[in-house]
Amino acid sequence: MEVAIIQIGNSKGLRLTKSILDRYNIKDKVELILEEGQIILKPVEQPRKGWDKAFQKMYENGDDQFLMDDVFGEEDFEEWK
Repeated sequence: MEVAIIQIGNSKGLRLTKSILDRYNIKDKVELILEEGQIILKPVEQPRKGWDKAFQKMYENGDDQFLMDDVFGEEDFEEWK
């Protein structure tokens, strides 16, 4: 697909159509990857995307144990109520 470079203030840019934005789930940012002879625009994925499902699966498998001792030990938290 050929697209025109447009003037944006003192810079230049690309205008992406709504259909492209929707198809590739592009919201506010893209990752710009410079490779030999190419410029690649990649949608920025949400950090921690899918963690909720992964944590649920860990819980169901009994694999959600603490990796370090509880730092509060036998602390009495009644005064915090």
